[in-house]
Amino acid sequence: MTKTSDKIKQRLKDNNVRYWANDNIADYIEEGEKQQLIDEAVPAFENVLQSLLIDTETDPNSIDTARRMAKMYINEIMSGRYDVMPNPSAFPNYIEGGYEGMLVVRSELTSLCSHHHQTVKGVAYIGIIAGPKLLGLSKYTRIAQWCAMRGTLQEDLNVMIANAIQKETGTEHVGVYIQATHGCCENRGIRAHSSLTQTTVLRGAFKDDPSVKKEFTDNVKLQQEFAQKT
Repeated sequence: MTKTSDKIKQRLKDNNVRYWANDNIADYIEEGEKQQLIDEAVPAFENVLQSLLIDTETDPNSIDTARRMAKMYINEIMSGRYDVMPNPSAFPNYIEGGYEGMLVVRSELTSLCSHHHQTVKGVAYIGIIAGPKLLGLSKYTRIAQWCAMRGTLQEDLNVMIANAIQKETGTEHVGVYIQATHGCCENRGIRAHSSLTQTTVLRGAFKDDPSVKKEFTDNVKLQQEFAQKT
């Protein structure tokens, strides 16, 4: 019997679609197949636990851990691969005269390092100068979190968020600044518990106009100060 994962892989290959850890493949997963993927992953995770010499038969804390892991990966920490992007509910920039100012949104997010599958936790500051369409404020965070919930690198995550915001709003002017801590630095290797990684993508006026870049930077600092006080 052909495995569900093999069926989906064949669809992806037939359509010449890449399926790296940070790619979304929701359009090629049919109804009911997510649950089938979970069921398929359970024995695979069980094999890993057995290879680590963990007793999954009598250890009460490890019984059914394989299923919990399978559900966690597909339904939660890597769900951005298997679920379509949340409906951004974009609406026309109908404010009288059109809103032309800057908007900066702070979005907390959790991602997964695709190298070691360790948690990446941080904050994205998304700045835009309004274009033809606006989004509800929560939608910026939903988009950022959807981009984050997969295996990726922080540099790639910056680009993905900027691309998605530009696509949904039609604006050329986007800035995305992310600061995050990485489990692959904190929990292994150098085990640096004070390590903080910062990455920035600037496009349009955010890149070309020093005054816009400064306004964005100042807004990020103000939001950081506010977050520290609350």
